[in-house]
Amino acid sequence: MKPHVICHMGTSLDGRTIPSRWRPTDAQIGDLYDRLHTEIDCDAWIVGRVTGQEFAKRKGGYPSTTSNSYPREPWIATRDVDAYAVVLDERGKITWGRSDIGGDHIVVVLCEAVPDAHLAGLRSEGISYVFAGNEKLDLSTALEVLNSELGIERLLLEGGGNINGAFLRAGLIDEISLILVPAIDGASGVPALFDGPDALEETPTPIRSITLQSCTLKEGGNVWLRYSVKSE
Repeated sequence: MKPHVICHMGTSLDGRTIPSRWRPTDAQIGDLYDRLHTEIDCDAWIVGRVTGQEFAKRKGGYPSTTSNSYPREPWIATRDVDAYAVVLDERGKITWGRSDIGGDHIVVVLCEAVPDAHLAGLRSEGISYVFAGNEKLDLSTALEVLNSELGIERLLLEGGGNINGAFLRAGLIDEISLILVPAIDGASGVPALFDGPDALEETPTPIRSITLQSCTLKEGGNVWLRYSVKSE
């Protein structure tokens, strides 16, 4: 069983996701994004490696070797928390220096090919980890493991365009929570809400229907849109 996945993001009117580029500059999300994050009330939130790296505090890496050998099975340092911060880190590139983000316990999703030394580093910092794939992450497996191991039933997807796009193409998004900001980026090639392969290489996204559930006007002219998504 997989969790109910809600992609929660804020974008300009042209679907771009870097607020520092938006014009006019006074059209911003402010603290609205975080307030709605809390209001949606999920068991966990999930991001990719690039976004996860922004939260890391450790200056140096973990030791490069260890005398220990660890089974490729879930290792959960802390259970029964209010929320989990889940980070997809396929090859174990992030060294953390912390075990929570804003009080939410960190859970790293890895491939089995990650070195034992990295697992030792995570354990030394009290960071939980699970596996989803041998050489490459399998997003469907990751969601099933998060549900079975941690009881996660509702999950906020808050990644960059590539991670969001990967979830969408895998048919794993059940809902979109979008804050539409009255601003424009206006440039091509800027990260968007959903990114993916070049058009000529991409197969059609397996979406059967998108249905508007609510539309709420917020401060600053921001509009909060919630859609249900059905995949094929």
